[in-house]
Amino acid sequence: MSIQSNLQEIKSAISPHVKLVAISKTHPVDIIMEAYNSGQRVFGENKVQEMVSKHEVMPKDIEWHLVGHLQSNKVKYIAPFVSLIHSVDSLKLLTVIDKEAEKVGRVIDCLLQIHIAMEETKFGLSSEELDELLSNQEFKQLKNVRIVGFMGMATFTDNVEHIRREFKFLKDLFKNIKERHFFRNDYFRELSMGMSSDYTVAIEEGSTMVRAGSSIFGVRDYSLK
Repeated sequence: MSIQSNLQEIKSAISPHVKLVAISKTHPVDIIMEAYNSGQRVFGENKVQEMVSKHEVMPKDIEWHLVGHLQSNKVKYIAPFVSLIHSVDSLKLLTVIDKEAEKVGRVIDCLLQIHIAMEETKFGLSSEELDELLSNQEFKQLKNVRIVGFMGMATFTDNVEHIRREFKFLKDLFKNIKERHFFRNDYFRELSMGMSSDYTVAIEEGSTMVRAGSSIFGVRDYSLK
């Protein structure tokens, strides 16, 4: 099917309140523009250099999300335009984002990445590390970042019930943290969980934002650097 057909199929299957982030990493601009011309405006990249180069040549009404692991020394390149950073996993990184956001006169929305999968290779905060971060006085003094929710990546497995348990864990943690730290903040409402293979389960468990790549664009061209 075409990219337009793929987008229509996914959007018809998700609730109106769920935001679709089209994961465009490794795909060239002409392919991404097919999605743009079909009405898609939210795109996710996992590498800073690639996102910057695409932002420079693509329409400026695009909402760019950084979904990959972010190195502190690269924050400055995306601070002027990034809409949402999904992958914040330390106070150190938050502090750098705050500093770079202040330089360009912005408040940057961020998601805290929570480790919910069995794979050790995935990044993210544990529940204990999350509590430490949110209770830290240095965190409370940050003015140019806004924590709007959590992101999590489930275990790569065919066991749907296992995936469901991980998503449910993240939803329950979200509710707990909302009550304890963000009960006055309406902006703390996003749960970015679910990708091409498991977004339907994620939505059933409370996701507000799904990240789909291969189900929109097909198999990625990993030869693109």
